[in-house]
Amino acid sequence: MSKAIIIGAGGVGNVVCHKCAQSPDIFSEIILASRTLEKCQSIAQTVKEKTGVVIKTYKIDAEDVAAVTQLLKKEKPELLINVALPYQDLSLMDACLNAGVHYLDTANYEPPHEAKFEYKWQWAYQERFKEAGLTALLGSGFDPGVTNVFCAYAQKYLFDSIETIDILDANAGDHGYPFATNFNPEINIREITQKGRYWENGKWVEAEPMSIHQKYTFPVVGEQDAYLLYHEELESLIKNITGLKRIRFWMTFSEKYLTHLKVLENVGMTSIEPIEIKGEKIQPIEFLKSVLPDPASLGGRTQGKTCIGCDITGIKNGQKKRIFIYNVCDHQSCYQEVLSQAISYTTGVPARLGGEMILKNHWKKPGVWNMEQMDPDPFMEGLKAYGLPWEVIDLPLE
Repeated sequence: MSKAIIIGAGGVGNVVCHKCAQSPDIFSEIILASRTLEKCQSIAQTVKEKTGVVIKTYKIDAEDVAAVTQLLKKEKPELLINVALPYQDLSLMDACLNAGVHYLDTANYEPPHEAKFEYKWQWAYQERFKEAGLTALLGSGFDPGVTNVFCAYAQKYLFDSIETIDILDANAGDHGYPFATNFNPEINIREITQKGRYWENGKWVEAEPMSIHQKYTFPVVGEQDAYLLYHEELESLIKNITGLKRIRFWMTFSEKYLTHLKVLENVGMTSIEPIEIKGEKIQPIEFLKSVLPDPASLGGRTQGKTCIGCDITGIKNGQKKRIFIYNVCDHQSCYQEVLSQAISYTTGVPARLGGEMILKNHWKKPGVWNMEQMDPDPFMEGLKAYGLPWEVIDLPLE
């Protein structure tokens, strides 16, 4: 039984709170903190109504290392689950080191004024966490996160050597709005408007944003338009999956979504370069975020399913083979359980499960680690137990 503090009260924070509260034998006490106390209190109220568990709430600025350190020293949690913004990863890691608390996040650090994300800043904490005897688990969401563990599981059991990996993320749900993002609009739009990038034959290959496209037939949700993006798990998987020749990441988008995005780009609304308005400087994308629907509000109105998985080719017993390992998640089922759509659910459940891996000593290992560096077995078992069942199917070789 352990105390955990969750930083971030958006859609994912809501799911993490609900899922932790469902396991009081593991998460004996839960604290929720964010810069908006009202959001924390609202989540705490719904958790109490659903589970009877009382969650303590605080107002905190996640970028204020001293304030977070003070809160951690006051409450003495064993684990901090970071589901705030990627800009705040380093300040929260610093606070955990100051207070002697294990750390977990779902997305790697991203500088606030540059649309670029990579692990170098967080990997640089390796020795500090190791010397402190603390675990920092990076990217414990779905992609990154579950997809990394899928790859580790495939490497352990399904292949003798892996040659190619295609990570595919399909949201076949419909929220009814002309345009909305399924997670933080600022992060979402920054992610998909930067150049695509994939790794092949030992080097990175760049492409213009959304310029590489394929139609992919997913289990359950059928054929979808998938576009190549750069995603952070590629950076760690090329280091930890042996023999890899190529790895790519794909996400599905409707024509309507892409049309809206292109118009917003053309008029400068997706820019992160500050402009001055009435004496105040603001990033256009910050304004856009303020007028788009809050992703946390989409749950009750979103219908349909997600399908996220890894299309992997390699060699087993001297024979070439190809598999797809995946999860399908239903938006309305998620809402009925935890008042969330499936995008937040598929990120929040792995964050909660990664926390369990640390608290139950399955993955408690001093240092900074990516998910595929850990034993996949207990995590894969936990996915089925906590709402994200997975399947493996054989695919024809191309």
